[in-house]
Amino acid sequence: MSAPQTDVVPGGPQVMGEPRTSPRVSPGGVLSLVLVVAGLATLVAFAWISVTNPATNASASSDAVPDFSHVWVIFMENRDYTQIVGSPDAPYINQLATRYALATRYYGVMHGSQPNYIAFFSGATYGVTGGSTPNLSATNLVDQLEAGRRTWRVFAENYPGGCYNGITATGGPDGPGTWVRRHTPALAFKDVRKSAARCANIQPFRQFDPAAADFELIVPNLIDSGHDGTTQQADSFLQRFVPRITDSAAWRDNGALFIIWDEGRETGANHITALVISPLVPSGARSSVRYTHYSLLATIESAWHLGCLGNSCGATVMSAFFHHNSPSAPPS
Repeated sequence: MSAPQTDVVPGGPQVMGEPRTSPRVSPGGVLSLVLVVAGLATLVAFAWISVTNPATNASASSDAVPDFSHVWVIFMENRDYTQIVGSPDAPYINQLATRYALATRYYGVMHGSQPNYIAFFSGATYGVTGGSTPNLSATNLVDQLEAGRRTWRVFAENYPGGCYNGITATGGPDGPGTWVRRHTPALAFKDVRKSAARCANIQPFRQFDPAAADFELIVPNLIDSGHDGTTQQADSFLQRFVPRITDSAAWRDNGALFIIWDEGRETGANHITALVISPLVPSGARSSVRYTHYSLLATIESAWHLGCLGNSCGATVMSAFFHHNSPSAPPS
């Protein structure tokens, strides 16, 4: 386990509700699209998006993100990019990457699972480590969503419900499997955990409804996420679960599903897989922009005009995926 890293907010602190007044990345960036020449079209299987420093281009600015009808985020566990993309052990995931969109340079913010969940949920890691039990007072995504009049749910497999605050739980209404608190970032924040009304929004899979809320965070158990299970088991889980979203009217109505891995191998560059699954993205799209979990938070904030938290204020929004023709269709 590496030591916690210090978070730095580019351009100084910015809190929820303030508009982004500076570019997310340094000026001078350009947007370049790899356009397929007609004579070479038969050699190209995907629509490629190659974007660098997009903040200076209007198509990649924060206000260019669509106003999603719903957002779902599924967090998977502990695989490098090369362990997923192109792997014969992950045929369904690679089918999704072909049909929808893939970020080819997405990175975890540090090693240890829990800090990555906290980073996505609040814009900073606050010194949290993988095995700690944080009790944070910081502003978080729930605060932003509620201030923006957006509804939310967390669906965590094998979570007992009832505002349970233990470290782990096994079985229950979802059947065999183990839930752990460290993969459920909402419980790390006191203003969620100690509010009966708020923590009631953290529910087991048995209660999953793709239209239950505007934002839904989905946390598989230790086997289905790949933490203790194999890549094949994680792939099978997604093959069972993803159609529950993509077959829904909520997804077809300009919804966006993001499937993200928390971190890669315990050592290394922390290069991980991130899929963007939406009727708003072109089939086979790729973005080579460098993104992190702060970028995903910033994308949701920008879509719904929620302001920004911590490092999301300087993060690159994932807007490049949403400004092209030929939208995707649900996988067959």
